[in-house]
Formats: sequence, C-alpha cells, structure tokens
Amino acid sequence: MKSKNNQPLSSFERAQKRVKDIKGFYGHLAAYVIVILIVLTTRGRFMSIDNTIFQNSEYLNWIDWNIFGTPIIWGIFLVVHGIRVFGKNPFLGKKWEERQIQKYIEKNP
Repeated sequence: MKSKNNQPLSSFERAQKRVKDIKGFYGHLAAYVIVILIVLTTRGRFMSIDNTIFQNSEYLNWIDWNIFGTPIIWGIFLVVHGIRVFGKNPFLGKKWEERQIQKYIEKNP
C-alpha cells in the first residue's frame, strides 16, 4: 500500500487506515439499520391516511416499491462495502488460511 506521495505506508498508517475503513463500514451498517427500521415501521401509516392520492393503486405500488426496494438496493451496496473492507471472503480469508496451515503442520510434523 502506498501513500499519496507514492511512499510506502508505515505499519501504523496501514493499521490506522484499516481501522478507519472498518469504522466507516459499521457506520454505514448502523445508518442502514436505523433508516430501514424507520421506513418499514412507517409503511402502515401511508396506508391508513384517508386521502384520495393514497387510494390510487399506482401511487401505492410506487410507495411499496420504495419501501421494499430501498432495503434491497441499499443492502446490495452495503454488501459491496463490506466485501471491500473485509476482503473477498471475510470468514475464510488469509488469517483463516494461516491458522489452518499451522493446524495441519502441527498435526503432521
């Protein structure tokens, strides 16, 4: 990894960047959960308002698409963000491989 002036980053700078990336992902996840909970809990309020615009089936379909489409589309971006932060496979990554190699080396000297 290189800095803006093409100098190699120190281990402290790499760790600092890693922590910042992870913190950003968890902030993104928290915002997702809060907004989606608000969106899903307010869905019923749109349906109970006694107004002619809300009785239009096309408008209600548009509201449903937004209420259910937002978590899906935003969720896809959240997964992509998580993959970028934690690597291609956060559960079976390099550290897991190293642990497994050490385990097999210890079992079969």
